[in-house]
Amino acid sequence: MARILISGGSLGGLMAANILLRAGHDVLVLERSTRSLEGRGAGIVTHENLRAALRQCGAVVDRTLGVPVESRVVLDARGNAECRWVHPQVLTSWGRLYSLLRAALPAERYRLGAQVAGVEQNEAGVAVRLASGEMVAGELLIACDGIRSGVRAQFAPKVLPLYANYIAWRGVCDEASLSRHTRETLFGHFGFGLPDGEQMIGYPVAGADDSIEPGQRRWNFVWYRPAAPGAELAALMSDADGVHHPEGIPPQQVSWRHVAAMRQAARDKLAPQFAEIAEKTAVPFLQPIYDFISDELAFGRVALLGDAAFVARPHVGMGVAKAGDDAVVLAACIAELGATPQALRRYAAMRQPVCASVVQRARRLGAYIEARQRGASALRNPVEVMHQTAIDPSLFGNENPATQAA
Repeated sequence: MARILISGGSLGGLMAANILLRAGHDVLVLERSTRSLEGRGAGIVTHENLRAALRQCGAVVDRTLGVPVESRVVLDARGNAECRWVHPQVLTSWGRLYSLLRAALPAERYRLGAQVAGVEQNEAGVAVRLASGEMVAGELLIACDGIRSGVRAQFAPKVLPLYANYIAWRGVCDEASLSRHTRETLFGHFGFGLPDGEQMIGYPVAGADDSIEPGQRRWNFVWYRPAAPGAELAALMSDADGVHHPEGIPPQQVSWRHVAAMRQAARDKLAPQFAEIAEKTAVPFLQPIYDFISDELAFGRVALLGDAAFVARPHVGMGVAKAGDDAVVLAACIAELGATPQALRRYAAMRQPVCASVVQRARRLGAYIEARQRGASALRNPVEVMHQTAIDPSLFGNENPATQAA
């Protein structure tokens, strides 16, 4: 049994911890936040690989995982269906997955307020220095500390997030607050809206207390909009008092002026159903879209996993599934080669090309939004967008099934 330290207690770290614990290892998650992470994030598209990884984590995967939909629909600016596609999926939320994974992990395996400040290693193991000054030792360190990973900054400082020249407005809206027309035309579907050079997507997710019953659900939306780097992006990332938040603005601090402008743009550009959702979402927030590719994932007894290793633009809907696949492969390599640098090198060789291809695929899916920011032609075929966004990886290369006309 090996002592394996995990930096970062979000979904990737929890999946790695649960899978490695069930493989017989002594795991400890070091999460820098002093408070539990429930309630963070928004919607998550599930795939079969993700469900398999959750089962391997010991999480309960049943009908309460999320909300099923049977089809997809693209709505035009008047709210009519341009095209449809029968494509069953289950949509869940970040908070739901976090609750399932925390429930599967014994409480003593998860430390809050444990920020990793530095890492040392030798032939025998690793020593992690926490911000408090405490030293924690193990045989391996798995860095799952996200897009701005401190561990990655130490071992691969040149790997930095790249801004994609557009942002996403996001939020969730209670089903009960919406009109009957919006509920009837959207809640059975994964929905799309495609104004020139932009993209709105949305789908139902569980509501309060993880309820998936009709009338008690929520609608999760993501609206991609061009935003030039520099002054325009800086303004969006500044609160009403002018304080700039370059690494992410908290939802409650997004300027009311920007929220008001977003809602007006929704009325001008989107289907009435989407405009109503944007209007009635209590706390919409915005997220600059970044991505990056790591050429190396293993550094002796240290490895990168999940968003610490790769970040793909959200169009592929694979952020959590990718982290789950990382954790499954990592555990298999350690089972074969032990808690050794050789195991981490094997893991890196297996995952690096796969994850790099996911990032490149996401770049292709978002290229037309990026082009619009530069003033180039930005029209996109709605059938292609519907068939390529957030699909199961098993369908890659088979993305244009027959479409049912509206």
